[in-house]
Amino acid sequence: MSAQPLAASLVQSVDWLAIAPPTLTAVVGLAVLVADLFLPEAKKAVLGWVSVAGLAASAVLLLPLLDGDRSTFCLTGHARVCSYTADHFTLVVQFLVLGGALLAALLSVTNIEDDHQRVPAGEFWFLLLSSAAGAALLPASRDLATLIVALEVASLPAFALVGIRHGDKRSSEAALKFFLSSVTATAVSLMGVSFVYASTGTLYLTQVAQRLPHTDPQLTTLAQTGVVLTLVGFAFKTAAVPFHFWVPDTYVGAPLPVAAYLSVVGKAVGFSGLILVTVVAFPSYAGVWGPALAVLAALTMTVGNVGALRQQATRAYSAVRLLAWSSVGQAGYLLVPIAAAGYAADPRRAIGSTVAYALMYAAVNLGAFAVAALVGRTRTANRISDYRGLYATNPAAALLLAFFLLCLAGLPPGVIGLFAKVTVFSAAVDAGLGWLAVVMAVNVVIALFYYLQWTALLFRAPEGEPARHRVPAPLTAALALTGVLGVALSGAPQLVLRFAATGLF
Repeated sequence: MSAQPLAASLVQSVDWLAIAPPTLTAVVGLAVLVADLFLPEAKKAVLGWVSVAGLAASAVLLLPLLDGDRSTFCLTGHARVCSYTADHFTLVVQFLVLGGALLAALLSVTNIEDDHQRVPAGEFWFLLLSSAAGAALLPASRDLATLIVALEVASLPAFALVGIRHGDKRSSEAALKFFLSSVTATAVSLMGVSFVYASTGTLYLTQVAQRLPHTDPQLTTLAQTGVVLTLVGFAFKTAAVPFHFWVPDTYVGAPLPVAAYLSVVGKAVGFSGLILVTVVAFPSYAGVWGPALAVLAALTMTVGNVGALRQQATRAYSAVRLLAWSSVGQAGYLLVPIAAAGYAADPRRAIGSTVAYALMYAAVNLGAFAVAALVGRTRTANRISDYRGLYATNPAAALLLAFFLLCLAGLPPGVIGLFAKVTVFSAAVDAGLGWLAVVMAVNVVIALFYYLQWTALLFRAPEGEPARHRVPAPLTAALALTGVLGVALSGAPQLVLRFAATGLF
């Protein structure tokens, strides 16, 4: 008789609407993989449009979830201890992830058509959708096991995407560097998680937060080590210095849409995971991770901006390398509010600054990569010098790239970039991190130089025969979407912070 209640207690109800966005993305990925087996080569272009439609549908499925928090896979008898929660933070990051993956997919449609002999379409779309499904799952994860699984589902397909071009040694080398660094991060994270579990007896983030301050004195050292190792593992994923060494070569070796995907979705994965383990699981160790992340933020933004400053305009792939180093510098800015959360009485406002900055960065950085993909169609080396006189041959692309670069620099008319930097700066000042605010101010000045230098080059007289750029429809759509989003955000920047910060956790 007692077996029946016990069996019933192990059955969990599933809220299918809550898990619909990542689930639909995964299902479309499997459907694309199966369809690839039966479609003739001439019709495989349809797989790309199916993938784009699947990502768009997954993003639309976020709308019914806006009415309130939903949780599923909950511990029996504990309604608030769950493995999956679709709260406001989850939805904002899932919107960023699915939107970023959608724009990367639009760039990839053209890229695969141009390079179809070296890039297998079916495998590419399956890997991209699988990675996007893992990335969408991660911000909803509320236990350490699901968090690590989602992180690896997002990361493992990305290795293959970087090295997917057949016969390209640079692509294979980039994939190997990315793989080795990510595997190291995973190993460190798993060891940290195992130590945290051994000292607290639970994997649920809310229970870890409750039990960490009251661990057995004999297990205190184990718990501290687990916290540090978990943070180090996520620092790898965010490309924080000194764990950034894989970024420039990986971005250059990967197909350009994959580099764009990694620059935005890869960062969203790392930072959302870092936010969950610090603010939700380890608030009692804020005195440890707060100062550590502040130092990492200062190092990351400085090394990233100096690396971008050193790029030579005539060097092959210097435009992509500059965007890669710039993304490292931007990661430093994103770390500032998370560090500030360790000092704040209410960390939600500081975290809201990170989410708002991530939304701005995603829109304009994907736009910059879209213009780079356009120029790369005729200038395969993609040097910064190749952008000289772009306004004379393609005024719309030149104006868009100038706008995106000014947003990244934080200058008008890129009001959203200025607004995002001010919110991050304010988070540091409010937390009493005056020295970090000064470091950030110095780095913003350094970044102004290389962003403005590139912007000025767009409007100079072209050298030699100007290259005409044919803009395919998918690339036009990506440019239009990022441009409209950047302009809209610049028109109403206060809405971003309000939307990002309301009801986090």
